[in-house]
Amino acid sequence: MRKLILVAAMLFGLAASAQHFEGRGGEGREQLSPEQRTELHVKHLTLELDLNDNQQKEIKKLLLAESKKREAFRATVKAKKEDGKKPTKDERFAMQSQRLDNKIAMKREMKKILTPEQYEKFEKMEMERKEKITKRAKKIKKHRRG
Repeated sequence: MRKLILVAAMLFGLAASAQHFEGRGGEGREQLSPEQRTELHVKHLTLELDLNDNQQKEIKKLLLAESKKREAFRATVKAKKEDGKKPTKDERFAMQSQRLDNKIAMKREMKKILTPEQYEKFEKMEMERKEKITKRAKKIKKHRRG
């Protein structure tokens, strides 16, 4: 139970800090489209994991679908927030459960597409990314207090 509460608190904290820095580098700066973000992500993965053309196509399709789902979810949450509606405990649980289900499905698909060596390197990259986000969140939290 504690872990669930901690995870929820971290997610909401990261979301809040992401909103705080959304305009960093210029207020009103346009965000990249899901297609543009996917294209850049696939190129980055190609450089890091040495993906072949078939792997690039499969991963691009997978990441684009995931990006569009995330975009739709964000729009829904934003609309509810603007209406002043906060999610209930059950809705928060359902959202977290759905997010984790999506993450599990994504890992399974990536495991099918990548070789074992590539997948191992991909997992390592993901862990490093999570650590970087956590460090940044702690730094922001510390900055806000002081």
